[in-house]
Amino acid sequence: MDLLWLVVVGGIVIGIHGLWFGRSALRKLTYSRQFSKSRCYAGDELEMVETIANEKRVSVPWLRLEAMLPGSFVFRTGSGMAISQGEIYQNHKSIFTLKPFTRITRKHPLVCSRRGIYTMQSITMTGGDLFGVWRTSKLIPMHLSMIVYPSLIRPEDLPAIYQVWQGEVEVSRWIVEDPFLILGVRPYGAGDSMNRIHWKASARTGELQVYKQGWTADPQSWIVVNIQESADMWSVVTKPETIEQALRYAATAVVDAIGRGLPAGFAHNGYRIGGGHEPLRIEPDYGSPHLELLLEAMAEIELKCMVPMEQFLRDEVLRNEEAQQARSYLLITTYVSPAMENEIAHLHEQGHRVTILPVEQVTTSNKAVSA
Repeated sequence: MDLLWLVVVGGIVIGIHGLWFGRSALRKLTYSRQFSKSRCYAGDELEMVETIANEKRVSVPWLRLEAMLPGSFVFRTGSGMAISQGEIYQNHKSIFTLKPFTRITRKHPLVCSRRGIYTMQSITMTGGDLFGVWRTSKLIPMHLSMIVYPSLIRPEDLPAIYQVWQGEVEVSRWIVEDPFLILGVRPYGAGDSMNRIHWKASARTGELQVYKQGWTADPQSWIVVNIQESADMWSVVTKPETIEQALRYAATAVVDAIGRGLPAGFAHNGYRIGGGHEPLRIEPDYGSPHLELLLEAMAEIELKCMVPMEQFLRDEVLRNEEAQQARSYLLITTYVSPAMENEIAHLHEQGHRVTILPVEQVTTSNKAVSA
């Protein structure tokens, strides 16, 4: 009889405990999560900060938070979370016990190991009583995004041709001919194109004369990345680390150029997050806001080719027929095909400069130096 009463009383206590603590477990709970940075370079270390508050007079015996995060976010060991690691995503679980009117703030150091644009949409909150009589869950919407730029390398570690291109761009700020600034005529010289001949002056003097053009400042500098790893590549990149190295080169080049006060533009022949039916082209400009725009464009590149590079260059030739300024291209590519060489020659004929920055095959063991 005593045992029966003990069971009855115990059941009543457990029931009351469940009603009191379990049913109200998620009431008046607030949760927030944010990153210490919204933009960073691959390899940078930052913190994920989460804050949870119990704003009622009843304790929460246990509370579990679950969230899916990108697999490229590498958390330090001992971060206070149980992590189930996957190749693309990782599942995070955290367990709390909250006293009445308590606020907890936790900081989790992490490293963003790969470039990209990452979004986190929601987190699942589950709570209940100690005995598991009551258990409730709810989905908390989250609107977090993280833009991870390609990591930078030291400019001196780029192939030597980059230093040559950089020097030519610096010098040509003051010596690039402006095709729309005509100062007079001069005798024809080797290398002058036929469309520069002044026929009336030539007839008058009896020898070929060409337009004498003035000079302009700040030529248009274009950094172009070829997403193709070979001439016969179809659609998806099969050696992603090599193209990631090309993007590191590009990020380093635009940071270096804009840091020197030069205008820089960016283009590539791949797909990007958010779509678009034509290859991306961002016109050259100055300043930190423009630099962020270029780096964000690199972060959102998908390793999938939209058009072959020879077609991209052919479109540049057609577009440059109406160009009002000389352009200096830095073409970052793993190869140069005969078709590409043909289009590059056409760009040279138009008065533009194309410098090839080669990218060697990269193994996964090679690492870049983070900014």
